[in-house]
Amino acid sequence: MSGVIGILLSLLLLIGLAYRDVSVIVLAPLCAMLAVVIDGNLPLLASYTQIFMGAVGQFIRDFFPLFLLGALFGKLMEDSGAAAKIASVIVRAVGHQQAVLAVVLSCAILTYGGVSLFVVVFAVFPLTRDLFRQANIPRRLIPATIALGSFTFTMTALPGSMQIQNQIPTQFFRTTTFAAPGLGCIGGLVMFAIGMIWLNTRVRRARTAGEGFGPEQPGDIASPTTDSENLPAAWKAFAPVICAVALSFVFLQFVIPRWNADYLATEQFGRTDLKTVKGTWAAILSMLVTVGLTIALHYRSLDRLKPSLANGARSSLLPIFNTASEVGYGATIKALAGFTLVAKVVTGIAPGNPLISEAIAVNALAGITGSASGGLSLALKTLGETYYERGIAAGINPELLHRIASMSCGGFDSLPHNGALITLLLICGVTHRQGYLDVAVVTVLSPVVATLTVVLLGTWLGSF
Repeated sequence: MSGVIGILLSLLLLIGLAYRDVSVIVLAPLCAMLAVVIDGNLPLLASYTQIFMGAVGQFIRDFFPLFLLGALFGKLMEDSGAAAKIASVIVRAVGHQQAVLAVVLSCAILTYGGVSLFVVVFAVFPLTRDLFRQANIPRRLIPATIALGSFTFTMTALPGSMQIQNQIPTQFFRTTTFAAPGLGCIGGLVMFAIGMIWLNTRVRRARTAGEGFGPEQPGDIASPTTDSENLPAAWKAFAPVICAVALSFVFLQFVIPRWNADYLATEQFGRTDLKTVKGTWAAILSMLVTVGLTIALHYRSLDRLKPSLANGARSSLLPIFNTASEVGYGATIKALAGFTLVAKVVTGIAPGNPLISEAIAVNALAGITGSASGGLSLALKTLGETYYERGIAAGINPELLHRIASMSCGGFDSLPHNGALITLLLICGVTHRQGYLDVAVVTVLSPVVATLTVVLLGTWLGSF
């Protein structure tokens, strides 16, 4: 019991102090070690160096290329004026009143096509900032707007999504990423509708109160290309974005699956397989080509290119260390004896209905670990086979189990200590106090309501 108390205490401390903008790089190891001390079953220093730092190093090894390339792409798009051009085109097409919708749809297209969530945040923020500045919408609503398009319906609900949260359940339920397409679309529509209603309401209230975009920040100082007369042509601005989406899909579906990668099964390459790494490989390759295309289209001078590359590279460091620290925290908590009890309790709820039990378990574990994919993997590794067997015995289509699992991981994962959320707020220049309420509505409340809707419809009508 002391282990459970330690986990809850450390989690509450982490959430509370993260909300007050204390650096998670400092908080995560301290809170993790507090839980280790209270649990009393693991040596403190070994837990820090071998478990916490091991997980941190593993995450940086796996995802630093995505953070780096995403930051470079975003900075190049910003400094070249391409982001400002895209913003102006979208404003003219949908009007200032539809700026939120334009950003949400832009993010949705990118993430549904398989572009990493982190890459989307880096790439879309300059566009969103320019768009919100032109529409005079408060900066504090930027994180929630990007999150609605990136962290919700395209991540977990829409059938065929290439995001990892929609791929993990396939290995446990013998399904595909197109599982339960009808229910997935309904769930996605619920998330989209709740998020848009909330954000549009907040925009109207801000305008009524006379609140605008707000003061400029150092990173917002416009470059000479922000003058409309100096902006690049529309096709040059949109080409890199289209390239990122198209190439990601092509690499995932047609190029990488045809490679002979049997060597990945050897110890030298980590005893893995192509299915495990193809998502990362596709993202790296597509972003490399996209960055190269952006440079070719917009940069003719090496002197102009060098500061953009340097600033972009620097801007990738703090976000990845923030996120990696959260991953280290989750890995440490998972290793504690108290976590075994927590996992058994949350996964044993409502054993008569695997859908309810699964939704609660995945949400709870995603909340504890602060990670959608981490909580989903942990829950399904623990009881995935049990859910599958219970579902078959109860006449539940495994596709429904897949869709519930995927949607559930995108709810409580977005508590204030979530690494991707912290990264998003950091990039946008918004604190938890300023932006978390809106983020919570679109990334916690709306996915939970959508998941509940799909559970009810699936229990009543089955999978479709």
